[in-house]
Amino acid sequence: MATTPAPPSAPPKPTWDPRPEPPFPWLRPTIRIRLTLLYGGMFLIAGILLLSIIYLLAAQALNVGSELPFKITEGKVTSTMCNLPDKASPDVFNSAMNDCVNEQRQHALDNLLSRSLLALLGLAVIAFAFGYAMAGRVLSPLGRITRTARAVAGSDLSRRIELDGPDDELKELADTFDDMLERLQRAFTAQQRFVGNASHELRTPLAINRTLLEVHLSDPGAPVELQQLGKTLLATNERSEQLVEGLLLLARSDNQIVERKPVDLAEVATQAVDQVHAEAVAKSVKIRGERHPVIVQGNGVLLERIALNLVQNAVRYNVPEDGWVEVTTEAEHGQAVLIVSNTGPVVPAYEVDNLFEPFRRLRTERTGSDKGVGLGLSIARSVARAHGGHIVAQPREGGGLVMRVTLPV
Repeated sequence: MATTPAPPSAPPKPTWDPRPEPPFPWLRPTIRIRLTLLYGGMFLIAGILLLSIIYLLAAQALNVGSELPFKITEGKVTSTMCNLPDKASPDVFNSAMNDCVNEQRQHALDNLLSRSLLALLGLAVIAFAFGYAMAGRVLSPLGRITRTARAVAGSDLSRRIELDGPDDELKELADTFDDMLERLQRAFTAQQRFVGNASHELRTPLAINRTLLEVHLSDPGAPVELQQLGKTLLATNERSEQLVEGLLLLARSDNQIVERKPVDLAEVATQAVDQVHAEAVAKSVKIRGERHPVIVQGNGVLLERIALNLVQNAVRYNVPEDGWVEVTTEAEHGQAVLIVSNTGPVVPAYEVDNLFEPFRRLRTERTGSDKGVGLGLSIARSVARAHGGHIVAQPREGGGLVMRVTLPV
């Protein structure tokens, strides 16, 4: 009896670091060593300059102070700096000469102190300016990394830092960041490829089912039971198509919008209101509100989907009688704001955040409802985030919700 071969075991994980280690790691020009040498050298140079200046000033002061402040002329001692007596005893005359020399020395020391302070102030200004310039040069790779990260945050995963220079901590950080971006780009590319393939593979059988059901329903000789079953299957198929479209749109809208065009938020909201008008009339829901023109940069189709989903939810989740929906657009603090408020059932504050989760509805209602597939608010939040905005829901007094979408202008 033949035995089944055992499945191959997984290859062992490598126990070595793929990055080669330099032969002399202590000679690696790290940031710490470079900063130590830089600021140590700056301090040494500044000290040498300061000592040189003080030495020159002291030498000049001593030269000035060593000059005799008096002269002997014709057997008399005269001075233009000191007040020497013409006729006095030797003790008085010597005391006056000593006072004169001390005064001259004090004047030289004061002059040395003032000039040393000025030299120190000048060197401090030069040191701060040179330190600021050198710090900017040392930290310039961080600025490059930050700019690249900001560009990547704008959905440009093709950007790379590609930092040149010594093999220090900043270059290691930049190389690691580039490797991470490479993996992220591959992951997002695979996700987009999967979404495209799923879009085709999921839509095709649903479209075939819809066509077959419509053909059978168009047969006037079909039994009533078969027609009723066909209508039920057609409604189920339509619901599946809505679910697939919503999932695909949710997957696409998670990324940033690369191509942006000027879009009037008031026009988008008006188009959404027009599409829901017939359903609102059937449910006796009045739609009102002033929509002021506000221009935003984005994708008009996706922005219209935000307004359409919010208005549809506001109409469908409303009171049976005398219900209303208010749709307004305005500019507020340099941002475009879309507000959709409605009457409806009382919504507890702790359930508001759950409404934005996929397939979640009020009071744990799942996909058995005929009001939608439970992706409307999830899609609206993803589209708002992709445009750099956000959406907030608040319970309204008396029942209903106030949905507030804020988008950058």
